Amino acid sequence: MPAHIRARSAGPGRGAVKRLAVIVACAAAAVAGIPATAQAASHYPVPYGLGAALAHFGDSSSPAGANDWSCRPSAEHPEPVILLHGLTATQAENWTTLAPLLANNGYCVFSLTYGRSAALPSPLNGVPGVRSMIDSATEELAPFVDRVLAATGAAKVDFVGHSEGTVMPRWYIKFLGGADKVAKSVNLAPINNGTQANGSGLLAGGLGAVGLWEQAQRLAENSGAPITVELTTGSDYLNAVNSGVAYPPGIDYTFLMTRYDEAVVPYTSGYGPVAPNVTNIVVQDQCPLAIFEHNGAAFDPVAAQDVLNALDPANSLPVDCSGLPRNS
Repeated sequence: MPAHIRARSAGPGRGAVKRLAVIVACAAAAVAGIPATAQAASHYPVPYGLGAALAHFGDSSSPAGANDWSCRPSAEHPEPVILLHGLTATQAENWTTLAPLLANNGYCVFSLTYGRSAALPSPLNGVPGVRSMIDSATEELAPFVDRVLAATGAAKVDFVGHSEGTVMPRWYIKFLGGADKVAKSVNLAPINNGTQANGSGLLAGGLGAVGLWEQAQRLAENSGAPITVELTTGSDYLNAVNSGVAYPPGIDYTFLMTRYDEAVVPYTSGYGPVAPNVTNIVVQDQCPLAIFEHNGAAFDPVAAQDVLNALDPANSLPVDCSGLPRNS
């Protein structure tokens, strides 16, 4: 390593049983004098599509269903879920669909907006996800995970990431002790092996051929926006997280890709290795008409069902290719 590197679609019967169970649980808790868990208290609307995200453009507040610090995980879902947004997106933009969907399904859900760079001039210093992913993992994600664990009493968390949020936490897992604190990692539009979008891969290869790739990476770091090269295939960051044991066997990984990804080029860069703890899914292999691009991965009902199944494989449901939205 270089020295400078530092909505589940439940059937009517199951839905009725689930609602009855929630009512009974709340009543029992009230009789016993125990506060009902936060996830049993609310049912949130679940919007789908990019339009819902645009309505929250620039909004760094918590998405619906997330960051209720009184939430206590249930026996059914013992790990709280931490949502990790993509490049330039805030938590409210990225998780308008999945935060309320997961909360409706009984999860304790948490999210943050990370990666703003104080080294950039205004207004660029307000753009999320542009600082070094090493700094984001070390100074923002690691303490956030510890805060969630302390608040919920859980032993481990689950990650659901989108875009940059699929690769930034890999530094935390590999180098900051996260392998002992994460149970599942579910990844939408993942960037495991970097992207060559907009010719970035060719540029990196050309600079490497003339011995200037390392200098280009240092220049990006000094600019205040090192993310511009960290996500490029062949970057020092990706070489570091992909070296050695890249996907610890104690974590269950799911990688959800779309053939229409214009940001992760090629989309197959999202594949994880063939391993017992790794599941790779190209959504169009399940549902050919599930047509969505990179950003749309976080707002598509088919991908959303895959997320639910990955978090709770024991109770997974068949993916509904109709594209009908689901709220619970």
